[in-house]
Amino acid sequence: MLAHVSEPTVQPVAAVPDPAAPGFAGPGDLASALEATGYLPDEGLATAAYLALVMHRPLFLEGEAGVGKTALAHALARITGRPIYRLQCYEGLEASQALYDWDFGRQLLHLRAAEAAHATTDTETLEASLYDRRFLLARPLLQALEDSPSVLLVDEVDRADDEFEAFLLEVLSDFTISIPELGTVRARTPPLVVLTSNRTREVHDALKRRCLYHWLQHPEFDREVAILRRRLPQVTEQLAREVARATAKLRTLDLLKPPGIAETMDWATALHTLGARDLDPDLAARTLGAVLKYREDTERVQSLARGALFGG
Repeated sequence: MLAHVSEPTVQPVAAVPDPAAPGFAGPGDLASALEATGYLPDEGLATAAYLALVMHRPLFLEGEAGVGKTALAHALARITGRPIYRLQCYEGLEASQALYDWDFGRQLLHLRAAEAAHATTDTETLEASLYDRRFLLARPLLQALEDSPSVLLVDEVDRADDEFEAFLLEVLSDFTISIPELGTVRARTPPLVVLTSNRTREVHDALKRRCLYHWLQHPEFDREVAILRRRLPQVTEQLAREVARATAKLRTLDLLKPPGIAETMDWATALHTLGARDLDPDLAARTLGAVLKYREDTERVQSLARGALFGG
């Protein structure tokens, strides 16, 4: 949903209700809705997400890879019924790749069609017609503002450069984007913004101050078992508990890539596929490729006593 605040403008579309009260009575109600999607938040995370919704503030999630940061954004999109737009950050990411670009191919076809029709339009008017909204390719930031209310996922913002981080701060300050040829676009309802960081570098304080902050860590044992049971009902409770316990032990070994929740689920699925009802040490060792993703980590684990790691 757009509100255009300068000329020339794009045709506005109908307004939608401002979800200042998004249908959740409080953090507990939001947590219940998330759990219905298979995402089990703790009390602190549910509170942070609820406040982000009602305060229209970006939610900055930091923590190791695999703790459920990206999954939360998708779960929030499902329970709010909003479309989600994902901007994957990387070194060298430029503003144009996050905002919009012009479809040069279609613009060229438009020019050739005008020439073939011997259009009498003057050159200035013809050139201006090339910058019509139909030739604009919206990227995630613009899409999120146009399709409001929406969820905007800015994934792994710590991988972007300082310059892009400063640009992102400017956009998130007022949720406006200036398109010189078309005007300034502002979302009538600010998107629910979820930024994630694996902390490969420190994100500037200015961006963090703009956001509500929450640190995600690997789930406690009982919560991880509950996640496995919810997401993988075919896995026995005994196998789920033993896999969760073994994964927790792996996370204490100073590995290059400690296993996240997704790897825990992959491991449990692999063991179940092979007919396991509990965690047999030999079978666990043969299926380490489901939970460990680096040769050095696999060799380190294989060098340790299997019973100590994979015993009940």
